[in-house]
Amino acid sequence: MKNFITVATYTYPHEYTILKLLLEQENISYFFENETMIGVFPFYSNALGGINLKVHKKDKERVQQIINNLNTNSHLRIV
Repeated sequence: MKNFITVATYTYPHEYTILKLLLEQENISYFFENETMIGVFPFYSNALGGINLKVHKKDKERVQQIINNLNTNSHLRIV
């Protein structure tokens, strides 16, 4: 996992549900750091620094493009 970098940070899991689906459709390797802990203890989000979307370095540009498209070209925005 040392070649994975943080691309985005979210406060709660519901903020990236659609993004997860899009990443899976594109076969992009990813994981959400702190997802389980914040799912169990939602108020720990600020203390842990949120939920970090980590992707492989080679996929960084593509993931940023997906996030930008989701925010600008869709009615399904990431909060």
